[in-house]
Amino acid sequence: MDLTTAALVTVGFLCLALVSGRISDSPLTPPMLLIAFGFAIGPGGFDVAEVDPGHGAIHVIAELTLILVLFADAARIDLGRVRRDHGIPVRMLVIGLPLVMIAGAFLATLVFPGLSLWEAALLAALLAPTDAALGQTVVTARAVPLRIRQALNVESGLNDGIALPAVLLFAALAGGEAADAGGWLRFAALQVVLGPLVGIACGYAGARLLDEAAARRWATTAFQGIGILAVAILTFAVAELTGGNGFIAAFVGGMTFGNTVRHPCTFLFEFMESEGQLLMLITFLVFGAAMLPDALAHADARMLLYAALSLTVIRLLPIGMSLIGSGMRLPTQLFLGWFGPRGLASILFALLILEDAGVPNGETLMTVTVLTVALSALLHGASAAPLAGVYGRLAAGMGECAEKQPVADLPLRGGQLMGSHDPHQQHQQP
Repeated sequence: MDLTTAALVTVGFLCLALVSGRISDSPLTPPMLLIAFGFAIGPGGFDVAEVDPGHGAIHVIAELTLILVLFADAARIDLGRVRRDHGIPVRMLVIGLPLVMIAGAFLATLVFPGLSLWEAALLAALLAPTDAALGQTVVTARAVPLRIRQALNVESGLNDGIALPAVLLFAALAGGEAADAGGWLRFAALQVVLGPLVGIACGYAGARLLDEAAARRWATTAFQGIGILAVAILTFAVAELTGGNGFIAAFVGGMTFGNTVRHPCTFLFEFMESEGQLLMLITFLVFGAAMLPDALAHADARMLLYAALSLTVIRLLPIGMSLIGSGMRLPTQLFLGWFGPRGLASILFALLILEDAGVPNGETLMTVTVLTVALSALLHGASAAPLAGVYGRLAAGMGECAEKQPVADLPLRGGQLMGSHDPHQQHQQP
C-alpha cells in the first residue's frame, strides 16, 4: 500500500467518522459504505488505489482480525445464560446451522455441476456464518423484542466458530489433503482436537492469571485489557506451533476465558468497539477495493443465482425447521431467517483458508462467496431499519407470547461504532 492509497483510506475513515451519527438510523451501514468506498477507489471504480489482498500486510491484518473476532465473540457469550434463557439461538445453531450447510451443499451441486461434493460442502460452510453487524439496527432496535434481538446476537457470536471446523475439514478434503482414512484421522487429531485443547488450557490459564493479578491490584485496568489481547494471540500461536489450528484454539480459548474470568473484561469490549472495529472495517474496505471487482469480472448468472439462494431458501427453510415447536410465530420465523447476513467471517475464511487449500475450483468458490457477501451487505443493510419497524409493530400486537419472554441481555459486538441507537444497551461481563 503506497502513500496515496494510505491517504485515500484515511480520508474514507475520517468521512465515515464524521457522518456516523447521521447514518445510525438510516439504511446505510458502515460496512456498506466502506465496501462502496473501496470499490470506488479500486480497479472497479477510479483505480486510484493499490490494494492487494495477497499482500503480506493485508494477510496479517486479516489473520489478526479473525483471531480477535473469534476470541471476543466467544468471550462475550455467557454459556450459562445461553443454556438458561436462550433456547432459540441454541436451536438455530444446533439444528439450523447444519441444515443450512446441507441445503447449501445440495443446491450447490445442482447449480454448479462441475463442483465436487467436498467443494459444494465447502462453499456451503463458507457462507453459513452470519454477521449481525451488517444489519445492526435489528439487534439494537428496541421495538424488536429483546428475546429476538438476542437470538440473532448469540447466533452471530457463535456460528463462525462452530462453522470453522467444517470449513477446515471440507477445505482439506476438497484440496485432497485428507482423502483417505489416515488423512481424516490426522486432520481430526491435529486440527479439531489439539486446537480446542490448547484453547481450553490457554483460556483457563489466562483467566486465572488475570484474575489473580487484578485481585492483588498488580495490574491496572488498561493493562488487564492488553493482557486479554495477549491471551488471544498467544492461544493462536501456541496452537499453530504445536500442530493444532490456531483459529479453532482462539474461539475455544475465548469461550473458556469469558466463562472462567471473574473480573469484568470491559476493556475487551471497548477494544472491539474501537481498534477491533477498525480492523473489521479495514477488511470490508479491502473487500470492496480488491475482492469485489475481481468477483464481478468473473461473475455469471449461476453465481448470482446461488448468492440469491444462499440469502433466501438456503437460510429461511432450515431456520424455520429449527424453530418448529418453539412457539415462534411465522413472522418471527421469517424475521430470524432473513436476518442472517453474510459478512466478516465469510470474507476472512475465504481470504485465509480457501486461498491456501489448493481447491481445484477455488476461484468459483471465492467469486460466489464475494458476490453473496456483497449482496448481503446491500440487502440486509437496506432492509434492517424498515423491517425492524414492521416486525416491531407486529410484535407489539402479539400480546403475551413466546417472543416476549424475558432473557439475559448479552453484550453486542461493537454496537456503538456500528450504529447502535439503543441508549440503554450496556456492556456486561460475559
